[in-house]
Amino acid sequence: MAQAYILLDPTQMGSEARSLEKNLHKFIVGQDEAVQVIGGIYQMYLTSMIPAGRPIANLLFLGPTGSGKTRIVEATAEHLLGNSRAVVKIDCGEFQHSHEIAKLIGSPPGYMGHRETHPLLSQEVLDQYFTPNVRLSFVLFDEIEKASDALWNLLLGILDKGTLTLGDNRKVDFSRAMIFMTSNLGAVEMSSLLSPRLGFAVKSQASIDTDQMDRKIGRSAEQAARRKFTPEFINRLDKVITFKSLGTSQLRQILDNELKMVQERIFNAGPQRSFIFTATNTAKELLLSEGTDAKYGARHLKRAIERLLVQPMSNLIATEQVRCGDCIRVDFDRSFGRLNFVREAEGLAVSAMTELAGVAPPARVMAMGNSEPLETIKTWKGTFFK
Repeated sequence: MAQAYILLDPTQMGSEARSLEKNLHKFIVGQDEAVQVIGGIYQMYLTSMIPAGRPIANLLFLGPTGSGKTRIVEATAEHLLGNSRAVVKIDCGEFQHSHEIAKLIGSPPGYMGHRETHPLLSQEVLDQYFTPNVRLSFVLFDEIEKASDALWNLLLGILDKGTLTLGDNRKVDFSRAMIFMTSNLGAVEMSSLLSPRLGFAVKSQASIDTDQMDRKIGRSAEQAARRKFTPEFINRLDKVITFKSLGTSQLRQILDNELKMVQERIFNAGPQRSFIFTATNTAKELLLSEGTDAKYGARHLKRAIERLLVQPMSNLIATEQVRCGDCIRVDFDRSFGRLNFVREAEGLAVSAMTELAGVAPPARVMAMGNSEPLETIKTWKGTFFK
């Protein structure tokens, strides 16, 4: 046997795990730690290095509302299972009393409603989203701090042994499940620490020691979790991750992502209503100023987009001011303090709209045909989408 001394690189990841991380970074902004943890766990699962007899992962996500805790679970499901709704979501606000646990595990035989009660955590429920290539379940306990002690005690067995006993003594296997728990514990303290960094504050972000601030935020959130949860519960978690509040630069990236999703929504509305739009920098600044709120995070930005952009655009569609093949420029009219919508091209083919918008329409839209000359597309891309 030949002796060899070759230095190996344990930081390299397989192509599938790298693809997952890359995809998550497209949708989850400013939460690099959470993305890396999920990518690392998925890599361990692919190489069969997950410990036997327990769930694939037990993760607790802390942080203020609107920072992406639920979105990262949905984005993981969308990438691996092809459906962002392929998540078994348990709203813990519905389990504030111990007797409500029967909704999760079903009523025992002999109790009223035994046959009518279908447990929310049965094996059939966990396995319903399996695909031929990926046999994974994603279970989300949302706002776990609102649940009663009975739910936390129920979770102890799931997190430790990966099994749950239903009311009729059937066993549920969680060995192929990734379990996520979200909580807003410590959000008030985090907001007070991060207030200089949020939105369009006067104080420059460069004057703040970001790393030191992030460490303070993490300590504050973990201390709040340890005050709320028992040591045996905390001890069964693989990782407690604190999501950072979103600053201006992160919100700008989220805005671009949300505008792309609005464009996809337009294409998905049907072939006869497909058009493209672009927002100028001044229009984006208006959306950011209206959608920036330290308390509500990215959700407030989404509401601003719906109110200022999507709703007026739906009026234009309903009144046929915008038609199939149009190119619409969205700008900010400072004199009226609102967005202006201007048609700058019409009758564009699908190939032109796809090239200009950078968003691929569904197959039924592509079936409309492609006839726009390539030079026309290049000309518009250089002038219309500056």
